[in-house]
Amino acid sequence: MAGVNRVFAAQLAGLPVFGPDGESIGKVRDLVAGLRLDQQAPRVLGLVVELATRRRVFVPMLRVTAIEPNAITLATGSVNMRRFHQRPNEVLVLGQLTDAHATLTGTDTRVTVADAAMEPTRTRDWVLAKLAVRERSTRLGLGRRRSSLQVLPWGEVSGLGLTDLTGQVQGAGQLLMLFDTMRAVDVAATLRDLPVKRRHEVADAMDDERLADVLEELPEDDQKDLLAHLAEERAADILEAMNPDDAADLLAELAPADQNRLLELMEPRESAPVKRLLTYSSDTAGGLMTTEPVVLTPDATVAEALARIRNPELPAPLATMVFVCRPPTDTPTGRYAGCVHFQRLLREPPAELVASAADTDLPGLRPEASLAEVTRYLAAYNLACGPVLDAEDHLVGAITVDDVLDHLLPGGWRETGLHDVTEGVPHA
Repeated sequence: MAGVNRVFAAQLAGLPVFGPDGESIGKVRDLVAGLRLDQQAPRVLGLVVELATRRRVFVPMLRVTAIEPNAITLATGSVNMRRFHQRPNEVLVLGQLTDAHATLTGTDTRVTVADAAMEPTRTRDWVLAKLAVRERSTRLGLGRRRSSLQVLPWGEVSGLGLTDLTGQVQGAGQLLMLFDTMRAVDVAATLRDLPVKRRHEVADAMDDERLADVLEELPEDDQKDLLAHLAEERAADILEAMNPDDAADLLAELAPADQNRLLELMEPRESAPVKRLLTYSSDTAGGLMTTEPVVLTPDATVAEALARIRNPELPAPLATMVFVCRPPTDTPTGRYAGCVHFQRLLREPPAELVASAADTDLPGLRPEASLAEVTRYLAAYNLACGPVLDAEDHLVGAITVDDVLDHLLPGGWRETGLHDVTEGVPHA
């Protein structure tokens, strides 16, 4: 498929499908695309192929090795003979997308979809990048005026939602199935585009950990709206599941009475670090730091340190640094002894003690350090994460580059959306 850069769905209808040795498989009857709730072009998942027995089966796009004007060739391997069943978040391009009604983005112009073009990406995926649309016909006396066909990028056509195309009311459970494959930041962006009622239904159906991750990626107003919708007991559970610094940022936006009530409902062990963070100004190291860095005692081994930073739930910036402290290891810790960058850990024997590899010369930040000081500190020492120490050299938290960026970006950057932020950046 090296020379193919755009294929219209109508061109594929009825094309014969052959195996790698030239054996006949069947004929293309449709394309299956995975619908999205944002304006990004949906990914083409595969083909619906009708066998000689009239059974229709699904063939993933990754199995397709060649698309020619008169045939499609598949890679080596067996074809799953189970009958094709459409999933809730899938659309049939020819059967459902073609002839669908929509509008041109930012206008009142109503159009009808005549065809859809798929294009390959650098990751071997195919996406429905273009739509061929025609303005809805208008009567002129006894005849009709047929408007010209336009080929537009997917994002310039609005109104092609899940409900419109599949004829199904997309329930919270079906939306959660779609969200399972998405990053929390993308789920948050999608939630903001939903009606308030549906947004609340989805939040009610999410488990606490997932909702906490998504809540951290929402703008403040949307965070407060969702938190106010939840029952107070569940709201407290969600705050416990959030990173302490994110929970503190959210609580700081609430009225004092609401803030105190939620803190009282939280488990004391979970609320203690949040209360401590609330005592700092939001634009200082103390207000920006997390209270849950990776902390080990001096007698821990390099192997133990590597095991800790392998935790897939640990945010990437926190995984770059291990802090060595005297007991206790919960912040505020015992006396701080130094830190070890993960690259240093990779070069040390697994049985070596982390204390022997600790950098004792890297200065720490004080909780009252300003945002400007924190920014210069991370830039000067080329760090993604750094220690925050009190006057008695106890580790009280760690500052990470993502929290600094969050405060350096213009206000309302989350409302802008990732699509606008990354516009013009090539897709991976």
